[in-house]
Amino acid sequence: MESSRSTNKFSNYKKIIQTSNQDWESAKEGLTCELNAIIKSNNCFVDQYGRELQHFCTTSYLGLDYNQQILDGAIEGILKAKTLRVANSKNRCKLDMLEQYETALSTLFDSICLSTLSCSAASAGLLPLLASGAFTKNVPPTMIFDRHSHYSMNYMKASCADETEVITAPHNDIDFIEESCKKHKKVAYIADGIYSMGGKADIDGLIYLKSRYGLFLYLDDSHVLSAFGEKGKGFIRPNFETLDDQTLIVASLGKSFGASGGLVMFGTEKQKSLMHRYGGPSNWSQSLNSAAIGAGLASVKIHQTKELTLLQDKLLANIQLFDRLIETAQYGTSTAIRLVACGEAQQANTIAAQLADSGFFTSAVFFPVVPRGRAAIRITLRADMTHETIRLFCSRLLSLIEENKRAR
Repeated sequence: MESSRSTNKFSNYKKIIQTSNQDWESAKEGLTCELNAIIKSNNCFVDQYGRELQHFCTTSYLGLDYNQQILDGAIEGILKAKTLRVANSKNRCKLDMLEQYETALSTLFDSICLSTLSCSAASAGLLPLLASGAFTKNVPPTMIFDRHSHYSMNYMKASCADETEVITAPHNDIDFIEESCKKHKKVAYIADGIYSMGGKADIDGLIYLKSRYGLFLYLDDSHVLSAFGEKGKGFIRPNFETLDDQTLIVASLGKSFGASGGLVMFGTEKQKSLMHRYGGPSNWSQSLNSAAIGAGLASVKIHQTKELTLLQDKLLANIQLFDRLIETAQYGTSTAIRLVACGEAQQANTIAAQLADSGFFTSAVFFPVVPRGRAAIRITLRADMTHETIRLFCSRLLSLIEENKRAR
């Protein structure tokens, strides 16, 4: 007898694959995915086809992935620990240097910090706990996911729905969230601070709802941590004088921070302890290894010097230069992400392939990353890009857009 239970409420991989797999095949045929990189110099690599490519879809916005202090820190971490990792769940036993690292992160970001193997692992461990009511006095909150929230969070909707009601909200719709707060005893809102496809959360509106209705905030600041803010505090953290037990911030330590892994900023030690004990994927024998810890400790030191400010200034100057050359929907925003609209996936893949053949590696983004009919070339900027490289890239991109318009 066939089961009559409801399926595909929160995902539909069969449909996604049927809809987008041909576009991925097109990207593969155009040699713009599944590349193997041999590093030549900062932000420049040679792929398996012998092409030398300037990297315009990296997320190391400050260029710290090549910083010698961080590379030396990774080596020092291994030598100091005398092992790559302690192979057990970290709530049982962990390297002492990991405790030192989390203490340093807590001081830097003025919160109670926990490191994870990745930002995705943080969300996988945290969101079901939040849904259960573990952070809201045992009252399971209605979980509202912003329609554009990152896949690493959306992926957990089904698990959260096993604990409480899950709703998807229109993007940045403060009125929708407020109405939900009026209807439900407790509401938690899950969103990005800065979105991976551009745009930002309405943080002022969210803080208002938090103050008036007790809205619980779960915000991912991966694309801004380190790149912006005093001492690299990003977009979300500076909006709160102190973190209370109704705000959780997660972020990547593998982007602008220049190391590896993920980060959770808690308001209380009790929350951190619950994550240690019940955080599942964030805890299963998956603590950061000694190289990642050593690299992270080196990055913390950089964050306490003028070098960080200089890198942030260089990044901002490159963003402003790009905006003068090409106008996008992200024009004027303090994020290193820019999307050049192409419409259909085929067009985006064609231009990305032509850019790669010209020595510039970008990513064509299409469904399900963006809605159908809204494919784009996704460009990310870095502090260590020269103005000459950016000008050459923009000139080539504009000429290809015109060429493809005439060809249609």
